Amino acid sequence: MSRVQLAAAAAIAVGWCIAAWLLLGTVVPGDLDPPRVDVDAVFGPKLVAEAERYERFLLADWVLAQLAALAALALYARYGVRYMRESAAGAIGTGMLLGMLGLAIVWLSRLPFAIAAVWWERRHDVSEVGYLEAVLEGWLGLGGTFVAVCVALLVVMALARWIGSWWWIPGAAVFALIAGVLVVSGPFLVTDLEKPDDEELVRTYERFERAQGVRDIPLRVEEVSGDTSQANAYAFGLGPTSTIVLWDTLLDGRFSAGEVNVVLAHELAHHSSDHLPEAVAWFGLFALPGGLVLMLVTRRRGGMGEPAAVPLALLAVALFQLAVAPAQNAVSRRSEAEADWKALQTTRDPDAARGLFREFAETSLGDPSPPTWAYVLLQTHPTLAQRVAMAEAWQARREGG
Repeated sequence: MSRVQLAAAAAIAVGWCIAAWLLLGTVVPGDLDPPRVDVDAVFGPKLVAEAERYERFLLADWVLAQLAALAALALYARYGVRYMRESAAGAIGTGMLLGMLGLAIVWLSRLPFAIAAVWWERRHDVSEVGYLEAVLEGWLGLGGTFVAVCVALLVVMALARWIGSWWWIPGAAVFALIAGVLVVSGPFLVTDLEKPDDEELVRTYERFERAQGVRDIPLRVEEVSGDTSQANAYAFGLGPTSTIVLWDTLLDGRFSAGEVNVVLAHELAHHSSDHLPEAVAWFGLFALPGGLVLMLVTRRRGGMGEPAAVPLALLAVALFQLAVAPAQNAVSRRSEAEADWKALQTTRDPDAARGLFREFAETSLGDPSPPTWAYVLLQTHPTLAQRVAMAEAWQARREGG
């Protein structure tokens, strides 16, 4: 690299670190000292043992699925370039076709493991989704992934052919912009959301809005009870499209009003703490080194402007995603912990929070304290044991103050 390139890379690295530091701010006290939680005492030894067995199978299934996908991508990276000779779609069109073919191969390699996961969830009464339905949903999801990858390849290949090896810098900005558009449009893509008919729930929600300094964020209910017994909720949208959704399984009587209130306050905290725009910013930050890696790896095949580089690029992206998953999950867990803290500050009900997390373990068979490697690679939320510990630390802090 020339001196100019080295100076530019150093400036980008410094800017990246500053942006990451600014995004890592949190309202969770830095001196918080959560106690160690005895999971057998809190969740019950029988439930803990059952959850560990349930999760153990799914973790092994995930590992095998990843190995199968990486093996398929490695073979495709080596031999996939042969298929470009059969295309007359132009360089970018050929690259998009190679990208879609690679995704189809990956989907097929993972399909047996997806079916195994459905079987395991049905066996434990966690899901009622049928095998055919699961395959069709996976196929529809693949269609959406096709579109996303085609857009990504269109952007990357066009930029690489236009400005050469520096494409990854504007590319990261474009991807962040696309991610922002998807976040904003998310609520328009989910159908069959209903307004809650519980007036007390709505009044509590509006009180929590005022407490957290937000207003007019729609609350909706999604009917999933025909497919799963698990309970969940999520915040999505941005600005005028900001929305919060509760699964109807949260409102079927298994959870107390106080526990549902903790969920409401937690999801509102994602909006009041600007976690959605922060997620878009983090996406752009991770896209920057990802693009750099992609540029360096594909140089031997002419760079990302050439369709011959696409099969190798798919393997590089898969490996990069695995490599940065621990950092991405750590960022997500930080946001989720902040939402838990703000939920405690809003509801002032640590008993309900503890009850909610115990109930989550019961309804989803979630391991309260998973293996460290699984926590680092897969967990986007603090463990259920950590979340109980935060509730206890919050209560101790309040009583001590």
